[in-house]
Amino acid sequence: MNRQLSQRFAFGLLWSAASATIIILAIIVMFIMVQGLPYVNLAFLTGGPIAQGREGGILPAILGTFALGALSLIIAVPLGVGAAVFLTEYTRPSPLTTIMRFGTDSLAGVPSIIFGLFGFIFFVTRLNLGWSLLAGGLTIALMVLPTLIRTAEEAIRAVPVAYREVSYGLGASRWQMVRTVVLPNALPGIVTGIILSFGRAVGETAAVIFTAGTALNIPTSVLSPTRTMAVHFYILAVEGISLPKAYATGAVLIATILVINVVANLLITRGVARAVRR
Repeated sequence: MNRQLSQRFAFGLLWSAASATIIILAIIVMFIMVQGLPYVNLAFLTGGPIAQGREGGILPAILGTFALGALSLIIAVPLGVGAAVFLTEYTRPSPLTTIMRFGTDSLAGVPSIIFGLFGFIFFVTRLNLGWSLLAGGLTIALMVLPTLIRTAEEAIRAVPVAYREVSYGLGASRWQMVRTVVLPNALPGIVTGIILSFGRAVGETAAVIFTAGTALNIPTSVLSPTRTMAVHFYILAVEGISLPKAYATGAVLIATILVINVVANLLITRGVARAVRR
């Protein structure tokens, strides 16, 4: 009887914790959506800002957000996947791999403002890139690199060892085995990590302000400054320029992140189902 009571009590605590998490998320999302959606229309999504964002739309911020996220992934994905392949396929457990994984975990715990200060000092000032899309992309790439390495590692480890043995049995080299067997089978997990990293890049604020700038223009090159939706939302709200426009920007940003997370979950589900069928 005591065992049943303790099990029910533990189940109740876990259920309450999960429910509280969902309720808090729903409250935040609904508050922003209720406040912002009435101001979201086609003109808002396709127009440029007027009077520092007090009027007009957020098209430059939308384009800047996706340009910054895409550039950061172009830089980070080859490095992240390459590091994951090296750690899983070309090394054995050793002090070196332990140090590398510890460094990756430590990098994941660094606050974004520290990345922003580093990007400002090194990319913006020392390399003389200025506030630009390139400086912001390099900084965000460093931020999302741990996520990419970890998700790619787990996806590669999930590929059955038998696949590797069959590939070797057919005379394939290690690189041929990685390229034709491991990476194609690990692709759903790797793509999931890429999408989650893009979601973090889209929602980042502190590091972007220090490196990509806050310009309201549409970026024309990688050396152009830009403003993302998260930065635009922050500036409109903190400086009191226009709370309705800030809420509208937040609504678009939340909708974008929700779509990214839904796509990532769908890919995870398909990847798990594919693994089960095998």
